[in-house]
This record gives sequence, C-alpha cells and structure tokens, in this order.
Amino acid sequence: MKKSKIAGIGFNVPNNVVTNHDLEDMMDTTDEWIKTRSGIEERRWVEPGTANSDLALPACIEAIQKAGITPNEIDIIIVGTVSSDYNFPGMAPIIQQKLGIANHVPAYDISAACSAFIYLLEMGDQYIKSGKYKNVLLVGSDLMSTIIDRSPEGRATGVLFGDGSGAVVLQESQDDSQILSTHLFADGKGVEHLGAKAPGSIFNPLRIDKKIVADRDHLPYQNGREVFKNAVTRMPEAINVALEHNHLNIEDVSLVIAHQANKRILETCAKRMNLPMEKMFVNIHKYGNTTAATIPIAICEALEENKFSKGDYIILTAFGAGYTWASAAIKW
Repeated sequence: MKKSKIAGIGFNVPNNVVTNHDLEDMMDTTDEWIKTRSGIEERRWVEPGTANSDLALPACIEAIQKAGITPNEIDIIIVGTVSSDYNFPGMAPIIQQKLGIANHVPAYDISAACSAFIYLLEMGDQYIKSGKYKNVLLVGSDLMSTIIDRSPEGRATGVLFGDGSGAVVLQESQDDSQILSTHLFADGKGVEHLGAKAPGSIFNPLRIDKKIVADRDHLPYQNGREVFKNAVTRMPEAINVALEHNHLNIEDVSLVIAHQANKRILETCAKRMNLPMEKMFVNIHKYGNTTAATIPIAICEALEENKFSKGDYIILTAFGAGYTWASAAIKW
C-alpha cells in the first residue's frame, strides 16, 4: 500500500499583534487574569478588510513551494475552517482561484473546529494511499477575531482567540517518513457546550435577525468547565489510541503537538500522560487559540526550533466543538 507524508508545510499569521494589555479596556480585563487562566500573552488579529483566504494564501504558497511542485500540480484542496470568507460557498474554491490553478480540481471545506487539521490529515492520507491523488493541499485557517465578542460581556471567550493559517501538501512517501495512523472521534452530546448557533437553519424563517443578534446566538459560546474536563480526558485517550495502534510507548515520541487552546489543558494532559513538558509543544502564549490553524503553525515552529527531525515520532492531538477530537502518529 502507498504511504503518505507531509512533503511541504507553511503558516501565516497577521502582522497585527494584540497584547493582553490592549484588551484591558476593550474587555474590562487584566493581563494577569488572562495569563493565569489561559497562558496567553498576545495574539494576532487581522486588519479590517482581510479575508480568511487572504491570510491562508501565503501559507498555501509556502507549502506548495516546499513540496517542490507548482500550484497547477495540486490535485485537490480541502480546507478546515469555521470562519470562511462567506457563509457559502466554501473557502477552498476561493483558494483554488487565488492560487491561479487552471485545472478544475475538487475543492471543499469541512467544519470540525479545533480538530479540523487532523480530520483533514485523515482524508488526505486516504486519497494518497488509494492512489486517487498525488498532491493534496490541506489548509487549516481561521479568523476568530471576526466572530468573537470584543466587549466586556464576551471577555471569557474573546480573550482566547487569535487569527492564523497553516497548510500542508501531502504526497506519496518514498522512504520511512509517513503518516502512520489517524484516529477521529466525535460525541454530539457536547454540541451545546461549545459553538455558535447563528446563522443557522435552526432559526426559521431567517437564519439571522435582530432577535438572534440581541440574544447573542451569533457569537461563540463556551462552557469552559465542561470543555476543560472533556479536553483533558479525550486528548490523552486519543494519544494512547495512536500509541497502541503503532506499538509505541510515550518514551518513543520526540514531541506531542496538541491543539493550542489553553496552557492549563496542555499541562494537565502532559501530567496525565507522564510526559515532561519539554516534550509538549507550547506556543499559545504567542498566538492564542487559532482553531484549525494551531497544529500546522505549531509543527512549523517546532521544526524551526529543532524539536524533532527526520526519523522521529511525533503525535498530534486535538479537541474541539462538536465535540470532536482526534490524534495522529507521524514518523517524520
């Protein structure tokens, strides 16, 4: 059977840095309050007029170049996002157009929130293994600053999120480098604890109106206690599934790259896995929670910091709205 690998990877974040101090008056909060509860010190927010596809485009170009191909060699584009340029169509066809791809390749989005990148990996991995496609472009990108409440009323959630984009190109592996396995999970019982309802078809006849806005149903809602409790349970479970599937021990792993939602979640997961924190990559202090983009951004930065190298085992894991959660084992 064919094996797939990450042949090229890139990321992009806005130039506009928003520190905790910048939010103190806006959201009636303090730097200490934010850092204590989340570990976040700053995040990046796009300037008005920047679309999600605009932010994603440089990440895509970097990944394509590193894979040693041109945009017209891409066979399929799949985007994971909860903040697409439009309600519909999806963002993938927009990226196809902005990349100047002349071929009518398939392009579509998925909505798996913070777990989206690993969901994308599973789909791309299967396309390569089956031989259907040779070059698969996967994009995890979100502009959370465009959907959060920036007022004191939205403080609990609003301080957590930033904007970012990451992209990878999957190709067939000709050596030992490969995506070893992916493992996806969901539990719809958690849907009410994390998400944004509007615009949605549950609102009839209008998907969004003055009452929906007044009721704040168009803004992200999070039951922090429930999300924390589930995240620190499900991500270690998913990591163990990946380890057992590949007959690995946690000691065999050079680095765990988890979704960057909250530093306390990362610390709790590491403790439950008996994993030293130096093996749990952390960059949430710089970017906040960029949703679908956190893992590809973290992979890029971990590579730049020589946290792992060719031949090393790394584990990815994520937890997000849905609830959805996932893990992946990779031999780099």
